[in-house]
Amino acid sequence: MSKRTPLYQKHLDSGGKMVDFAGWDMPINYGSQVAEHKQVREHAGVFDVSHMTVVDIHGGDSLAFLRRLVTNDVAKLDVPGRALYTGMLNEQGGVVDDLIVYRLGTHYRLVVNCATRAKDLAWLHKVASGFALTITERPELAILAVHGPEAIDRVAGLLPTAWAEPVRSMGNFRCGEFGDWFIARTGYTGEKGLELIVPAADAAGLWDRLLAAGVAPIGLGARDTLRLEAGMNLYGHDMDETVSPLAANMEQTISWLPEDRDFVGRAAVTAHKQLQLAGQLPVLVGLVLESRGVLREGQRVVTDRGEGIITSGTFSPTLGCSIAMARVPAHSSRCDVELRGGLTPVRIVKPNFVRFGKKVFE
Repeated sequence: MSKRTPLYQKHLDSGGKMVDFAGWDMPINYGSQVAEHKQVREHAGVFDVSHMTVVDIHGGDSLAFLRRLVTNDVAKLDVPGRALYTGMLNEQGGVVDDLIVYRLGTHYRLVVNCATRAKDLAWLHKVASGFALTITERPELAILAVHGPEAIDRVAGLLPTAWAEPVRSMGNFRCGEFGDWFIARTGYTGEKGLELIVPAADAAGLWDRLLAAGVAPIGLGARDTLRLEAGMNLYGHDMDETVSPLAANMEQTISWLPEDRDFVGRAAVTAHKQLQLAGQLPVLVGLVLESRGVLREGQRVVTDRGEGIITSGTFSPTLGCSIAMARVPAHSSRCDVELRGGLTPVRIVKPNFVRFGKKVFE
């Protein structure tokens, strides 16, 4: 039997079409996926992402452990209330998972993907061997993500006065603790917004208040089109344990300095860097199809430098055409995709199509 979040009945009450997602009953949409997508781009929508895994790290060796575990340097989180996006690598330099690390007042918090939960927890415990710390999964918490140009104002309007102003003024990749609620300026849509991690008992009430304030429920279907427009990776599609972060647009998650910080996979990804400099490592690019058709994961890509493959593809409601991310040979300049038994020309662009509701590529 699939798992259910604390908001399962709320999804049914809102007309959610439920599907299995990594062993969870989750809403794919509540009617029109395109309308939900546009709601987030133009106003505000709320996603139930309580299926994701929250892990808290306590103990004196927490910082040293995280500096070993992830590619970005957690020492950058110099004060509580900061966050960073990063990756965990295996010894071969493949991506175990991507995640966000938050620094709280007394500990660190990780949020990892639900589909990789068991693998990630096992990896955390393996790397933690020899460090003085505790790793605590927090299944009693729910996560609601509220995104869109009106999202912050809508959420702040529902909060106690003492919380509202700090939330309104919160910068990107910042976070704060408000009683037993945790609120962060992070997300997966390319829009302004907040992620609220709250006790499961508070989730339904918060959901109701958000909907009453004009925030619409948004399913996983629109979440995927939004994240692809924003050029954000999906684990298991755009990267996995066989893919170097350098071949997945994740180089910005790697802190190469200081040179003596030996994060897991550093030696391997250093070797990947040499291949990258020699043009021998594939790259993840954006594709735009300006003629009819839809780009889909798994379609063959033919470039002037060799062949590649689409890792994620969809129709973009914001742009009115199909877009994709594809892993192709380095320095490719011309590209065709195999559609309907033939090769169709597509444009190669940076894998970042829409930000704050606007086209960002030339």
